[in-house]
Amino acid sequence: MGEGFVESLPALAIAVFVLFLTWITARFAVRISDMLVGRTDIRASLKTLVDTLVRLSIWVFGIFVAAVVVIPELTPASLLAGLGIGAVAIGFAFQDIFENFLAGVLIMVREKMRIGDVIECEGITGKVEHINMRETHVRKLSGELTIVPNSILFKNPVKILTDVDQRRHEIVVGVSYDTNLDHAADIIRRAVEGVDVVLASKGVDIFAHEFNASSVDFLVRWWAGSTPRSGWESKDKVVRAIKSALDEAHIEIPFPYITHTFKETVPVSQLGDMRKKTP
Repeated sequence: MGEGFVESLPALAIAVFVLFLTWITARFAVRISDMLVGRTDIRASLKTLVDTLVRLSIWVFGIFVAAVVVIPELTPASLLAGLGIGAVAIGFAFQDIFENFLAGVLIMVREKMRIGDVIECEGITGKVEHINMRETHVRKLSGELTIVPNSILFKNPVKILTDVDQRRHEIVVGVSYDTNLDHAADIIRRAVEGVDVVLASKGVDIFAHEFNASSVDFLVRWWAGSTPRSGWESKDKVVRAIKSALDEAHIEIPFPYITHTFKETVPVSQLGDMRKKTP
C-alpha cells in the first residue's frame, strides 16, 4: 500500500494542479461572462444564473480531468454510470437542496419578480435584494432581512406590489343618513382629485357601498404610486382632504350612536297594595 501510494503521488500532484487551473479558469471565465453580459440589458437574476452555469460547467470538466489523471481506467461511460447511481442516492438525501436549486433556476429565468420589487408571500412583505440558486433575500419594510427558500416563492402565490409604477388604492368614507348622497359624492370626488399625488387622469371612483349601523358608506378608489410608502402617503393626503372638504360642506362623518331606553319600574313594596286595589 505504501509503494502504491508513493507511485500515485505524481498523479495526485497533477490532479491537484488540474484543480488549481480549474479554479483560475473558472474565475477568468466568470469575469469574461460578466463583461459580455454587461453589454446587454439582461436582468440581474439571469446574470447570476449565467455566472453560476459557467462556473459549474468548468468545475465539472476540471474534476472529471483530475479524476481521469488519478484513475486512468476511468472512462466517460463508467463515470456517467456511477453518477447515475449516485445521483439517485444524493437526490433522496438532499431533496430540499435540489428542490430549492431548481426553483431558483426557474425564478431567475422567468421575467417576473426582479431584484428591487416589493413582494408579499406567506406573510412576508418586503423588497427583493438578492436571488441566488438556493434562496432569495427579502428586506422587510421594518428593516429586517428575511432569507426565503426558493421553493416557497415558487410553489406559493407571490403578490408583486411594484410590478407596475401605479396601482389602485381605496378607503371607506361614511356620511350620515340625512346627507344628500349625490352632493357628498361630488365633494369627495373633487377633494380626492385635488390631491397632488393622485393620478386624476386615471379616474377616481366613488361608489355608495353599504348601509352601515350609523352611516352610509362610500368606497373611494384612486390611482397613485405602487410602493407601500407611496400608498401610505397618498392615503394620508386623501383622508385629510376628504375630512376637510366634508367639514367645510357641513356634512357629518358619523360615529356609532348608542341609545339607552329606561322603562318605568314599580317598587316591590307597592305591588301588594296594587293587588288589593285590583277587583
